[in-house]
Amino acid sequence: MTQTRAASRRILLGATLLVVALIAAFLSPGRATAASLQEVTGFGSNPGALRMFRYVPDGLPAGRPVVVALHGCTQNASGYGTGSGWLQLADRWGFSVVLPQQQTANNASSCFNWFQNGDIARGQGEAASVAQMVDRQLADTSGDGSRVHVTGLSAGGGMTAVMMAAYPEKFASGGIVAGLPYGCAQAAGSPWVCMYAGATQTPRQWGDRVRAARPGYAGPWPTLVAFQGTADYTVKPVNMTDLMKQWTEVHGADQAADVGDTVAGYPHQVFRDAGGRAVVETYGVTGMGHGQPVDPGSGSEQCGSAGAYVLDVNLCGAYRMGRAWGLG
Repeated sequence: MTQTRAASRRILLGATLLVVALIAAFLSPGRATAASLQEVTGFGSNPGALRMFRYVPDGLPAGRPVVVALHGCTQNASGYGTGSGWLQLADRWGFSVVLPQQQTANNASSCFNWFQNGDIARGQGEAASVAQMVDRQLADTSGDGSRVHVTGLSAGGGMTAVMMAAYPEKFASGGIVAGLPYGCAQAAGSPWVCMYAGATQTPRQWGDRVRAARPGYAGPWPTLVAFQGTADYTVKPVNMTDLMKQWTEVHGADQAADVGDTVAGYPHQVFRDAGGRAVVETYGVTGMGHGQPVDPGSGSEQCGSAGAYVLDVNLCGAYRMGRAWGLG
C-alpha cells in the first residue's frame, strides 16, 4: 500500500513538473512560434521564376508592416528568415515577413541575380517577381502599404538595392547587409570587379543610376540602413561606402556624417537630409567577415541564430534595422 502511494505521488509530481515546464515554455520570450512558414503560389506572372514564402504571426491584425527578407547565396528562405532573426522579431513586434527564394535553375548558387540587366529593371525578371509578392502579401494580410521594408544579405543585399531603385514607391526603407549599390556590376563592367574592387563613380553618377531605374519618379525614396564587415573578402567594404554615396545623393544629402558614434562597440554613422531626417545609416562591423550580424539570445536587443554566413558578433542587424524603421 505504501509503495502504491509513493508511486502515485511520483506520478503526480511528474505531471505537475510537466505542466510547469509547459507553462514556462509558453511564457518564455524565446519559445518556438505557433505560426509557420508557408509557401504561396500563384502570386502573379512571376517573370523571374522565384518561389514565395511568408511568415504571418498568429492573430496578426490588419494594418501591420511587412518586411521582405532576401537570402544570400547558398541559403534558402527558411534558413535565412530564422537565422537572421526576422521571424523572431515578427512575433515580438507584430509584422509579417515575405521571404523570396531563388531557384537553382535561375542561378546555380541560389544567388539572386542582382547583376543581370533582365532581372534588375522595373517590370522585368526577379525584380518584378518580388514586387508581385509584396502586392500579394499586402492584399492577403491587409498590411500597411506605407510600412513595407526590404532587406537582404550579399546577393540578397544587391537585390534589395534593386528593389529600392526600381520600385521606390513600394518601400519605405531598405536594409543592406554585405551588399552592393544599384547598377554596380554595370558601372564596374563585371559583378566580380564590383564585389572585389568596387566601381569608380561619383555620388552624382551613383544617384543617376537609381533615378534611371524609375524615370520621372519624384520621391519619396526609401531610406537605407547598411551593415558591412571590415574583414569581408567576398564583398569588399568599399561597397558600403558606395551605397552611402548613392543613397545620400538620391536624398539630396551630403556625404559627411551628421552622427558618428559606436553601437555595441562598432562604428556607426548617420547621414541626414536638409530637413534633419536620417536617410542613411551605416554600421562597420569591425573584424566581421562575409555574413549577417546576429546576437543570439532572449535579451531585448538580441535576435538571430548563428550559422553559415550568419555571424554572432554581439550585434543583431535585424534588430537595429527594425528599430530604425519604427517596427519596435
